[in-house]
Amino acid sequence: MNSILHLGLGSFHRAHQAVYVHQLRQQGDTGWAIAGGNLRPDMADTIAALQAQGGRYTLETVTPQGDRSYTVIESIQRVIPYQDDLAPLIAMGADPATRIISFTVTEAGYYLDAKNQLDWPTFADLRADLAAVKAGQAGQAGHTIYGGLVSILRARMAAGAGPVTLMNCDNLRHNGERSRSGLLQFIDALGDASLKTWVEQNTTSPNAMVDRITPRPTPDVAERVKAATGWDDKAALMGESFIQWVIEDDFIAGRPAWQKVGVEMVQSVKAHEEAKIRLLNATHSCIAWAGTLAGYQYIHEGTHDAAIRQMAYDYVTDDAIPVLLPCPIDLERYRDVVLDRFGNPAIADTNQRVAMDAFSKIPGMIAPTIRDKLARNASFDSVAMLPALFLAYLQRWHAGQIPYSYQDQAMDPAVAHAICDAADPVAAYAADTTLWGEMASHPQLVDALRKAYARVLAFVAERTGA
Repeated sequence: MNSILHLGLGSFHRAHQAVYVHQLRQQGDTGWAIAGGNLRPDMADTIAALQAQGGRYTLETVTPQGDRSYTVIESIQRVIPYQDDLAPLIAMGADPATRIISFTVTEAGYYLDAKNQLDWPTFADLRADLAAVKAGQAGQAGHTIYGGLVSILRARMAAGAGPVTLMNCDNLRHNGERSRSGLLQFIDALGDASLKTWVEQNTTSPNAMVDRITPRPTPDVAERVKAATGWDDKAALMGESFIQWVIEDDFIAGRPAWQKVGVEMVQSVKAHEEAKIRLLNATHSCIAWAGTLAGYQYIHEGTHDAAIRQMAYDYVTDDAIPVLLPCPIDLERYRDVVLDRFGNPAIADTNQRVAMDAFSKIPGMIAPTIRDKLARNASFDSVAMLPALFLAYLQRWHAGQIPYSYQDQAMDPAVAHAICDAADPVAAYAADTTLWGEMASHPQLVDALRKAYARVLAFVAERTGA
C-alpha cells in the first residue's frame, strides 16, 4: 500500500483531504492510505482519541438549508503519536511506501515575508529550529514545517527511499512554490548542499487550492454524532457540505486517482487560487473583524447584518473582481455562493477562528488587491475597509476589549501595541512593512486607510455607542 504522510492532523485536514482519500477507498481503490501526526505537542486529546479509535472519526456535514449527514472517515490508517525527537514521523517519511508528504500548518506557519523570503529576524521559532537541526544531536529535530521536513528528508535520502511529492494543503497563494522556496532557503541556511541537490532532484511541490469551512469542534458536535449514530466519538468534527480541491498534476512518485472523487487535477491553479483567496478568504476575515466589532460571536450573524454584508459585497464587486478579470470563473456567481455559505447558521463558525492571523492574512489576501489597484492608478476605497476594520479590531485588542483570545503567529505584540499607542495610529499602521511591504507609507494607502477607518469608527459607534 502507498502512504501519504500528513503533518498536522487538525480539523481541516480531517474534513478535507482525508475525506477524498476515504471516498476513493469506499469505491474499492484501497491502494492509498494516510499516516498522520503533528510536528508540535498540540491537540494531545484529539490525537489520543484518534489513536484509541484506530484513526476513525465521524464527520458531520451541514448544508446551507440545515440538513445534516454523518460519515465515518476511515482513511487515516495510522495515527503517529507525538514525540519530541519526531522519530516516528521521520521513520514514516523515510519509508519507501510513503509517496506523498502533505501538510497543513496555517498560513502563518511558513514564516515568509512579502518578498517570499524567510523572515529570520521576526521569528524566533524559525531561528531556534535552524539551531536544533544544525546541532543534529540526539533528541534534536525541527518543529517548524521546514525543520520537520529537513529532518524527514535527510532520513529519506540516507535510506535511499526514493522520490516524494511535498504537497501543501494550506490557504496560501502559490502554496507549493512558496513552501518549496522556504524549504530550500532553510536548507541553504543549514549549508547542506547534498540535501538541497537531493530535494531539487527527488521532490515536486504542486500548487493546490483547498476549500471547505471547518469550524473548531465544539462539544455539541460530539453530542449530535452520538444521538445520530450511537457512537461516543471523541474525535468528531463538523464542516459545511461544500468541498473543493484543485491540484496541479505534478506528482513525482504517483498519486491517488483523486479525479474519480471530484478533485480537479489541472495544469495551473492560478485562477482558482486568486478567486478563492480574494473572494472567499479575504471576505471571511472582513466579516469576522466587523462582526466582532459589532458584538457578534458567529460568522453567520455578521453575514446577515446588512451593513457588514454590504462591506463584503462592495469589496468584492468594486475592487476584487475588476483586478481578476478576465477570468474563466464566473466571479459574480462565486461571490454570491460564498456569501450564502458564510450565512449558514448551522455551521456556527466563530469570529474568533476566522479573525486570527491578520498579520499574515493582510499581506497575503488583501494587500495584493490594493497593489493591483495602485498599479492601475485606481481608487480602492472598498478594499481599504478590510484593513481599516482590522485596525479598529487591533485597537480593541490593545485595550483588552476583544471578548476572546486573539491568536496571530506573524504578529509581534510589541509592534502591534506601538501602532495603537502612536499619535497617528493610521499612519503607524500604514508604515508597517510586515503588513504592506513596498507599499508601506504610500500616500494613497495612508489616505484610503484614513477615510476607511473613519467609516469603520462610525459603523462601530452606530452599533455599540462607543
